[in-house]
Amino acid sequence: MDTLTAPASLTAQISLALFWLDYAAVAVFAMTGALAAARSRQDIVTFGFFAAITGVGGGTLRDLLIGAPVFWVQRPGYVMACLVAAVAVWVFAKRGWRFRALLWLDAIGLAAYAVVGTAKAMGLGVHPFSAVIMGVLTACFGGVIRDVLAGEPNLLMSREIYVTAALLSAGAFAILKLMGADFWLAALVGFFAGVALRACAIKYNLRLPGFAQGGGETEY
Repeated sequence: MDTLTAPASLTAQISLALFWLDYAAVAVFAMTGALAAARSRQDIVTFGFFAAITGVGGGTLRDLLIGAPVFWVQRPGYVMACLVAAVAVWVFAKRGWRFRALLWLDAIGLAAYAVVGTAKAMGLGVHPFSAVIMGVLTACFGGVIRDVLAGEPNLLMSREIYVTAALLSAGAFAILKLMGADFWLAALVGFFAGVALRACAIKYNLRLPGFAQGGGETEY
């Protein structure tokens, strides 16, 4: 199976689970891209473009960095899933809930992609610390591209608890796997930990403290 090619250290069952988790994460992120296009009243072609670039952007960066075949090149089903997600948003999106839906779907995709990215990197023999970084990049990069293309304020630049949530998901998964935990236990704990942290940040407007410049320094 391509995007999560089964390494010797993973069972066939785990490889299959990662395969479907990867599809699910791509589809969810693709929906956030289409919702961003909906907010700026784009046409259906732009919906598809936003969905595809958001859905596969993070995984593409991950695969390029770890030297793996880019997962969607030989598996067009990933881009097709993005296009289906775009059409679904085009047909069913209601104006009143677009922004909230984008936030919550993004939280789900963020946590799922952080786990999937870390799992793939670890499965290919990447050091666990670097694998966690790959998981965070996988989770965040697609959203960065989406926000830049849509002209939206980027979550990474607004002190949102965003990267931190991805780091929690990726780190929890990696630590549990190193401790010998079952794949599904590690994946579910990592996923729900990241979703819970991001959900609390959204609901209660939680932010990390910003840099406080000393009173005696001159600002430029």
